[in-house]
Order: sequence, then C-alpha cells, then structure tokens
Amino acid sequence: MFAIRMISTLCLVFPAINGFAQNAKPLCLHPDNPHYLLFRDQPAVLITSGEHYGAVLNGDFDFIPYLDEQKDKGLNLTRTFSGTYREDPKSFGITDNTLSPVNYVCPWAGDNKGKYDLAQFNATYWDRLKKFVSEAGKRGIVVEYVLFCTLYNDDLWKINPLHEQNNSNGIGKGVGRRAIFTLQHKEITAVQDAFVRKAATELRDFDNVYFEICNEPYFENVTDEWQAHIAQTLADAEKDFPNKHLISQNIANGKKKVDKPNPLVSILNFHYATPPDTVDENYATGRVIADDETGFRGKDDVLYRTEGWEFILAGGAIYSSLDYSFTPKTPTGTLRDYKSPGGGSPELRQQLGVLRRFMEGFELVKLKPMNNIIRAGQVTMPLVGGKTQNSSVRILGQEGKAYGIYIRGGTSARLELDVPSGNYLVQWLTPRTGQWEKTDNIEATGFPMRITSPNYTEDIAAKIVRQ
Repeated sequence: MFAIRMISTLCLVFPAINGFAQNAKPLCLHPDNPHYLLFRDQPAVLITSGEHYGAVLNGDFDFIPYLDEQKDKGLNLTRTFSGTYREDPKSFGITDNTLSPVNYVCPWAGDNKGKYDLAQFNATYWDRLKKFVSEAGKRGIVVEYVLFCTLYNDDLWKINPLHEQNNSNGIGKGVGRRAIFTLQHKEITAVQDAFVRKAATELRDFDNVYFEICNEPYFENVTDEWQAHIAQTLADAEKDFPNKHLISQNIANGKKKVDKPNPLVSILNFHYATPPDTVDENYATGRVIADDETGFRGKDDVLYRTEGWEFILAGGAIYSSLDYSFTPKTPTGTLRDYKSPGGGSPELRQQLGVLRRFMEGFELVKLKPMNNIIRAGQVTMPLVGGKTQNSSVRILGQEGKAYGIYIRGGTSARLELDVPSGNYLVQWLTPRTGQWEKTDNIEATGFPMRITSPNYTEDIAAKIVRQ
C-alpha cells in the first residue's frame, strides 16, 4: 500500500489562417478557468523540451529546423532569453551551450572597439527576434520572452553589456553585479526601462508571446521592488496598445506559497517543481502555474517525462524542460553524446507530445485537481537496490463527466474512486509510447468504483469518461 497525498481578461479571438491568427488577441488566461490559457480560440496547456534559451541571441543557431522539430513532436512552447544576459563556455558544464554564443547578437548596437552603445538599439537583433517569433507563430508555438536574468557570478557580469568595461556610455562605473537589479542606480534602471519599452513595442503585434520579468531572481539580490518596477514599466508601455501580453514572474526553485501576487502578473513560474506541491499551494491565486525550467537532474528521459506528466496532472498549465540535444551544430536536437547536466532527446520530445495530446482530449477548462475522490489505492512497487521506490497519483477531473489520472512509479495499480453512479469508459495509456493498452467498461453503482491498470513500467495514465 502507499500513501496518497490530498491535492486539493476576457480575450476576444479570431480564426487562424495559414498558421497565423489574423488580428487575434494575444495568449491570455482563459476567461472560464484562469488556471489555463486561451490561444487562438482554443484552451491550451503549453509543453516543450526546448533549447537552452539562446535561439535569438546566438547568431549561429538556425532556429527554423529547431521550430520545425518542436512542431513535428507536437510541442507548442519555446523559452528564449532576450540577450541582456549571456553565458560563457564554462557556464554550468553545458556542451555547445546555445546561450554561450560565438556570434553574439546583442540588443544594443556595438562599435568597432567591442563596446555597446546602450542608447542605440541593434536593428539586426530586433529583426532576428521578430523573425523568430513570427516563425514560431506560423507553427502554433508560443514564445516565453525572458527580459532579464540574474547574474550568478562575476564572470557573467564581466561579459554583460551593462558592465562598465563593455559600454561606451559610462554606465555602471563601480557597480557590482548584485546591485543592478535593485533600483539603486538610476542610470542602469533607465537603460533597463528603455529596453523593456523597446521589447513591448517590437512585439506588440504578435499573439504568441508572453513576457517573463527575470529568470531566477531569488539568486544574487534581485529585489522584489525592482521586479514590480519592471512589471509596471511593461504594463505602462502597453497601456495604449489594443492588445496586452501576459506577464510572468519566476517565484522559486521547487515551491513557495505566494501570499500577495502582483496584480500585473498572470503566470507564476517555478523551476524544478517536482513533486508539484507548489500547484496546490498556489491554486487559490487563480493564476496559471508553470514549471518553466527543469533539466539538471541527469540524462534519463524518464526523469523529465514523469515530472511533466505529474505537474500537468496536478493542475499546472506550462511545462518546459531543457533539452541539451539542441546545439548550433544540431538545431534539430540530434546530439546524443553531450556532457550537460540534464537530458533531452527526440524520444523525450515525442513523449511530451503524448502528454499534450492527452490533455487536449478533455474539456480542459472544466478540469480541476480531484485527488479527493480517491478512497483507497494500491500500487505494486518493484524493489530497486533492495529498496521500495516512491509512487504518486494525480487526478484532474470534471465531476461526474471525465477524469484524467497519472500514476508515477510501480508496475500495476488499483484505485477505488468516489464517482457518481453511471457507466464509465476507462482507457489506459502508456506515456512513454503513447500506446493505448487496455479498455474497460465499468458501471459505478453508488459504491467506490474500482479500476485496475494493466502491468506497466515506470508510469501509466488513464482517461475515464462517463458514457
């Protein structure tokens, strides 16, 4: 036996034409259920296994085959850094890191002395950004555009355009990296504000974009006041636009309860959110909950497939796994022999595409977490290294209508569910292959309905529909 934890802007749209939603409102919270998104007249969850955020700022990365691969695997999200931050080849031990460009395409114009003019923008960068977002839109892919990123060490600060040695404007003299996201230095804040306004203006007409304020601000002294200021700057930049884009805020690694969310923020982003307890903790905020970065847990596909399935079936709406098989030399994600700290492969992308299709088989906006319907359960667990492994069960449901179930771990499972009387079709799915394995017709008669899985390895899912 095992213990089961209890989990407890209106948007006008227009039809898509040739992959674009002509004159469409941007991605927004669904008006009937703000825990999910509305994109081109369809309720949506966003799921991807994407490159390491350098698709735009790395001039050697061909993003067309990359986006084609995402579409081919049924994925609909990519996360990209703006270029206000970049990494060096030593950063995080990542093989051929797309975020460590040899050909750095900076948002600001450069001179022949290797310095950037923070008062002048680089037209080549903004053209490349808009091309990337446009091509993503043609393929039905949403772009999470990350405005800023914390500076984790002095080496990253020394190559940043805001560092005093790297700009021709006299900006940042004597300023350390832990002070640039604090509102302490007006000239730096002014440069940041101008960049935010430029980004808002350049991306105003795209329906497939949302903005993140800052990646991992909980490291290295990124203040709450600065984040609130950037959110307000973005909102002010868009206030006269006919369409407004969603703003997301990165809250924590793992989990954290948000007691007073910024009213300008619609998406709460978490990293490495496994187990997905943060969904339950923040469900009452009435916002989309995202696990928008994972990928430092080892190379095996099962780690990221199970994290994604468990997070989405807990009630999350966005899942983004880092995929180190994408490099400038392998933009279709075919590199196998990488030494990076995480995973990524064509097989993983295929498996996450199965997750998206599984979710789209329900009336998404009518679903809510429903682990409370479990009356009893048993998962048969194999011994690994002489120890019994952990398991978990997640249920999303529309009461009396339909239920999605995900079981992580074990080799077989039996659950007793408290559902209204009626006839139910129960279909069992292998998440690794996308194969439907077993179908049962079960009549519930006022007692807990018992469902029994086929034998499986690693994980299994079920779709239950009342006939």
